[in-house]
Amino acid sequence: MNLVIVESPAKAKTIERYLGKGYKVIASFGHVRDLPKSDLGVDVDKNFEPKYLIPSNAKKTIATIKEQAAKSKKLYLATDLDREGEAISWHILEALKWKKDYQRITFSEITKDALENALKNARKIDMNLVDAQQARRVLDRLVGYKLSPLLWKKIKSGLSAGRVQSVAVRLIVEREREIRAFVPQEFWQVQVELSKQAEEKKFKAGLFSIGAKKVAKLDIKTKSEAEIIKTDLKNASYSVGEVTSKKSERRPSAPFTTSTLQMEASRKLGYSAKQTMMLAQRLYEAGKITYMRTDSANLSKQAVDAIREQIGKQYGAKYLPAVQPVYQTKTKKAQEAHEAIRPSKVTDLSASSDSREQRLYELIWKRTVASQMSNAIFNVIEAHILTDTKQEYAFFAKGESLAFDGFIRVYTESRDEEESSENISLPDLKQGEKLDFWNLFCDQKFTEPPKRYSEAMLVKKLESMGIGRPSTYAPTLSTIQDRGYVKLAEKRFYPEEIGEIVNDFLVNHFDNVVDYDFTAKMEDEFDFIADGERDWRKIIADFYAPFSAGIKEKEASINKSDIIKDEILEEKCPDCDNNLVIKLGRYGKFIACSNYPKCKYSRPIESKEDATSSVIDENGETETVSEAEQEKCEKCGGAMKLKEGRFGKFLACENYPKCKNTKAIIKSSGIKCPECNDGEVVQRRTKKGRIFWGCSKYPKCKYATWEEPKGEGKE
Repeated sequence: MNLVIVESPAKAKTIERYLGKGYKVIASFGHVRDLPKSDLGVDVDKNFEPKYLIPSNAKKTIATIKEQAAKSKKLYLATDLDREGEAISWHILEALKWKKDYQRITFSEITKDALENALKNARKIDMNLVDAQQARRVLDRLVGYKLSPLLWKKIKSGLSAGRVQSVAVRLIVEREREIRAFVPQEFWQVQVELSKQAEEKKFKAGLFSIGAKKVAKLDIKTKSEAEIIKTDLKNASYSVGEVTSKKSERRPSAPFTTSTLQMEASRKLGYSAKQTMMLAQRLYEAGKITYMRTDSANLSKQAVDAIREQIGKQYGAKYLPAVQPVYQTKTKKAQEAHEAIRPSKVTDLSASSDSREQRLYELIWKRTVASQMSNAIFNVIEAHILTDTKQEYAFFAKGESLAFDGFIRVYTESRDEEESSENISLPDLKQGEKLDFWNLFCDQKFTEPPKRYSEAMLVKKLESMGIGRPSTYAPTLSTIQDRGYVKLAEKRFYPEEIGEIVNDFLVNHFDNVVDYDFTAKMEDEFDFIADGERDWRKIIADFYAPFSAGIKEKEASINKSDIIKDEILEEKCPDCDNNLVIKLGRYGKFIACSNYPKCKYSRPIESKEDATSSVIDENGETETVSEAEQEKCEKCGGAMKLKEGRFGKFLACENYPKCKNTKAIIKSSGIKCPECNDGEVVQRRTKKGRIFWGCSKYPKCKYATWEEPKGEGKE
């Protein structure tokens, strides 16, 4: 019996089905060794030697693998083909203390042919790939474990910093400040609505030039300037000037890489990067798509042949280009041996009974097939419209119509930003012909600030800057939200106040950690390590010496008051009559006495919402209170105080810790429960802090939804 080790049970099940008798496939359940959570885990005095431990939940797994390996003829390590997968295989051997022979096999898809080919081309572990993974892990550990305690001391506890996450936060903060600083500029857009004589079909043309001067977007700045033009054109006649027509071809988009899949799934399906990767992993482990962490747009010859055959059968020969489209991989050192994300079997139009997985699979299928189809062809007409006014005004119109749909029959890529000019259809215009006038539009416009980042836009920006890799985008986007540095509202990122404070601290005192070029350069260094061109320990040493010195220097020289200034209030402390101030604590801002620590008076900052909140007790009963702190504890009679914790505000008994009674403050939608028609739909949180909406009569009624209810009764 041959033993094959993979990361997950789902992957093991699929592979065992293809390999058949003679092979036993078991899962390692991810990493079997890691750096300890309780301390740094890197010996900086011994050339940055990592101190790997076997977590308690992996000890049983290692024992099982060891037992099965001892009974097996051959040991195959079939973890994922990227650096993380290579490191997992190495850690398995190290944890087993394996001295016998083994084989490392890799594949980008879980199919019978791919597995057979992998077995034929088995190799040993590539320590260059392992070292590249170790370098990233150790560097991130040093940055996180050294910087985070400094943030706790100088700002507040519970904060963290990281190489890629802090750069992502910086991008969001800087974009927000661009928006705040933006001053809109007024401009006026002049358009004329015309038609061919005796025809009803109308079209619009925009002002192009006045005399010999071309009109730029911002040239007409005021209403009075627009009115002058309107007056000049009051009795104008319009005729067609120069007309040009041409064919325009549009190429299909390249097959998906990890980043483009995350972008497009966000735009078309509304999936978060994290959700996209979770669903893609399931599809990969079920053998339905190729490996989902890749920065290559490459397709194998066998895959291209199968796709072209499918196009011919399903759509016809005219949709097959004579020359196979080839796409340039954008990442500088992408591994071309890896493939783009594509269906394992292009003839399979369905991949899963799970609707979310199926929608993602269809997106991948369409993008892959479209990438190998013929270009779309458009008829483009451009026309200059002339006037008979004393000072000649010229207008311009551009029309586009589809001549051959090509790949568009299957798929078109979405965009985050709307096109600045709409595509219009123009009639058949001939130079010199007179046109009928219908209307003149002078519209006031204002320049707009840059857009806040969506998930798709942020991933695109990070990739374009060379920051992060396929495996890091989704975790980064999740981490910066989990840490409370940014929030995602209406699919756009907004920085939280604490995110701005931490960002400014890092930019001012540890600029290399959040420097865009430095972070991108480190990604290049990891690539060089993977190619065997750099020593990973030297890369870490070169970074750590100045970084460590900076930590010590800032620890001694920076005071918390230098970073966060208390806001002095006119209100006096009820206990000692000193001024009250607004401070920043672990869970946000609160009011405290300026005479701290001699006077320990404090209270939360109440918003208007707090004055009329509903509370839900441990039995699920709700009631409304006019002032949160007028509530009495039903267990001991003490006053219920408004507190703020990790997941928001709540009520707690003033006699804590003697009395530990608490109540959650809830938000009502004002909408009746659609299931029981008795309770109200109220806001709740899961144990992990995620907001959902459920019936106030829980547990009698178990209605719940992730979507905020909208309807009658809600303002």
